[in-house]
Amino acid sequence: MTQIHELPAHRLADLVRRRELSPREIAEHCLDRIERLDPTYGGFVAVSPEHVLEQARYAEKRVMRDTPDTLPPLLGVPLPIKDLDLLAGSPTTFGSRAVDPVPAPFDDGAVAALRFAGALLLGKTNTPEFGSTCYTENDVAPPSR
Repeated sequence: MTQIHELPAHRLADLVRRRELSPREIAEHCLDRIERLDPTYGGFVAVSPEHVLEQARYAEKRVMRDTPDTLPPLLGVPLPIKDLDLLAGSPTTFGSRAVDPVPAPFDDGAVAALRFAGALLLGKTNTPEFGSTCYTENDVAPPSR
């Protein structure tokens, strides 16, 4: 049987639109995998489960209220944001201790577009310092594997 994390984005969006899979189920599945696997793989530097679940609740309300053809294209699709991009409410370190990791006051353009499209923004993924190398080993978080 195919697992939620194995489904491509277009399939997840279709299942949400048809009410066969809820955004909350998707969010909980992803958060569980992050909690279980991230200590080994070091993929995330910031995850806010409360915020992700809030996004999922909002997406579920839209699914129940709106018609499928009026829903945003990525509604309920989980996506991480690289720690090189601003995600409102989440610190951005650019993979460097030289940057003060204060929460971003707003989303940058690409992140805003993903949010507008209905994506569930899971958190910030680890990055090479300032995105300058081809491997992710910085002083902010454990190395990504």
